[in-house]
Amino acid sequence: MKAFEGTMMIHQPLPALSNSTKLLLFAPTFSHKLCRSFSAASPAHEMGLRLSKKASSGNTPRHFNKTSSSVKHTTPNAYNQRTQERVLEEESPRVSETTLPLKTSQGQAFPMGVSEVENGINFAIFSQHATAVTLCLSLPKREKLDWQDGGMIELPLDPRVNKTGDIWHICIEDLPRSEVLYGYRVDGPRDWHQGHRFDSSIVLIDPYAKLVEGRRHFGDASAKLSKFLGTYEFESLPFDWGDNYKLPNIPEKDLVIYEMNVRAFTVDESSGLDPEIRGSYLGLIQKIPHLLELGINAVELLPVFEFDEMEFQRRRNPRDHMVNTWGYSTINFFSPMSRYAGGGGGPLKASWEFKEMVKALHGAGIEVILDVVYNHTNEADDANPYTTSFRGIDNKVYYMVDGNGQLLNYAGCGNTLNCNHPVVMELILDSLRHWVVEYHVDGFRFDLASVLCRGTDGSPLNAPPLIRAIAKDAILSRCKIIAEPWDCRGLYLVGKFPNWDRWAEWNGKYRDDLRKFIKGDPGMKGILATRISGSSDLYRVNKRKPYHSINFIIAHDGFTLYDMVSYNYKHNEANGEGGNDGCNDNFSWNCGFEGETDDASIKALRSRQMKNFHLALMVSQGTPMMLMGDEYGHTRYGNNNSYGHDTAINNFQWGQLETKKNSHYRFFSEVIKFRQSRRVFGREDFLNIVNFLFFCIPNGMKFI
Repeated sequence: MKAFEGTMMIHQPLPALSNSTKLLLFAPTFSHKLCRSFSAASPAHEMGLRLSKKASSGNTPRHFNKTSSSVKHTTPNAYNQRTQERVLEEESPRVSETTLPLKTSQGQAFPMGVSEVENGINFAIFSQHATAVTLCLSLPKREKLDWQDGGMIELPLDPRVNKTGDIWHICIEDLPRSEVLYGYRVDGPRDWHQGHRFDSSIVLIDPYAKLVEGRRHFGDASAKLSKFLGTYEFESLPFDWGDNYKLPNIPEKDLVIYEMNVRAFTVDESSGLDPEIRGSYLGLIQKIPHLLELGINAVELLPVFEFDEMEFQRRRNPRDHMVNTWGYSTINFFSPMSRYAGGGGGPLKASWEFKEMVKALHGAGIEVILDVVYNHTNEADDANPYTTSFRGIDNKVYYMVDGNGQLLNYAGCGNTLNCNHPVVMELILDSLRHWVVEYHVDGFRFDLASVLCRGTDGSPLNAPPLIRAIAKDAILSRCKIIAEPWDCRGLYLVGKFPNWDRWAEWNGKYRDDLRKFIKGDPGMKGILATRISGSSDLYRVNKRKPYHSINFIIAHDGFTLYDMVSYNYKHNEANGEGGNDGCNDNFSWNCGFEGETDDASIKALRSRQMKNFHLALMVSQGTPMMLMGDEYGHTRYGNNNSYGHDTAINNFQWGQLETKKNSHYRFFSEVIKFRQSRRVFGREDFLNIVNFLFFCIPNGMKFI
């Protein structure tokens, strides 16, 4: 095909392109030009060439510019603070500086996602039910990236050539090896009652994208409607882990886990950090000395996969004042949260700095466990969908639907990932392996893991294929794997989670029973003895060990430790849901007054109760886990579901820590170190009656 007016050259057209094939061009940097449609000499290679005005997302209709002489085009700049107005005018024919020759070939089905192959950049995406797939590309600017300034190059894939089984693929030569943004338009059956949700107006994120570009600064309200696209990087040298680098490889019986949020840990001004790295992976590195002084040896990070913290503000609703700071709303399972990069550095910098964080933690002897959310995604429900990827690519495969094509909701967030479908299962396994191989993480805590024990129709499975595959996978064999063994539809599997002698569990019964005992409920002495000795009633099965019980009293959802002894009732009015969210069964006691008080006797009692909880946790058989901030008595003022507050409600208060260094904090730190210095608290096997007495009496099991 001949080049037309110097705009784009295509040598080697797509094999067997149909007459209806269209290529839509956007040259995003310099003076833009609108290109007229034209016909090639050969009818077999006839192709329309025109400008795609703007890549769509969500439910925005697709628009294309007409080939007129002048068009005014007003678009927000995703990475600047103000809206810029741009005018696109037709110019006399000349060769644009962004003109690139595109040479394409059939491509290959594997690996999934984007890969660099011998003859170019290969793109591969799964969709079983799609009838049309179009690859959308935005090429890098010379100075900066801003795909939202206009349209994209669109390459429709020919199913007769660019499809193998259910995988669509294409290879493009001479593409830049970095900073290319890409996504897909996918079309297919519109039969809602068959479970399909295709909408070709939306540009979708590749489920296998290793990096995701979008909003650059966390919580930036001026960019709250930012779109997200995949990107890739094949130019950088491999990350240097160092000659003396080694994994901590801490035995499970010796772990002391600290559950924490990357952003909330250092974003507060009281952290004393440079504003450019507050709330970032690099910020966490600066505070490793605190973790060492406290005595923990593993961090469990709240979700660090890419998520949209502004999702509540995309439409008017009772929660549109909130910012999702916890991150349990995954957009993509392979890419690190890009807005945890320092200084708005973007996805590549986030990836690099995440590795720096892991390397630094490992160098300090601290393991990294990720809280992962494979039970649902950000795409919500059918009433208010937020379509960014899976829903538009193949809803019927990626999500559980009932016989009428309606989404099933076992996760409480509007959709449920179809985890035991073979394609989805492989996606999850590939994601986990990626985090272990690429980022060197040490383990995973699976949010609402009982969802992963359901079949494609939602029914519970005795031997879920995904759970078994994770337990048996060679790459994951060195990892800690921890289940939150319940879901939002009553599949409560504490002590009964399918485990293959590998899976540990958040022990919800330990949490509830310790709370009841310490607040003074009657009849709890016997069950207390069972819980502190390793919950053998739950875990003494087959080859399971005491450390398969993850003991905790406080976690991210629910009261903080301070609030546990200060509030009888939740106070969630700030969440915008009329107080209907959050758990009502907190088993808490306010020590005689609801909330803050100046009464010295109540404050002293609360202090003793917090110490009782911490001591009981640290001398129990099993693996202890504490929550960030409990070491100084952080309060959320009775809010037991604070997922949407990017404020001091969630953020670590370093000034308060300083005031408690010689009292509350010192006690917490010394008790952790006491545990780690006594091998008796980290037994490999369950206690019998003789060694139970030996365990309890000499170590002074007494509460104050």
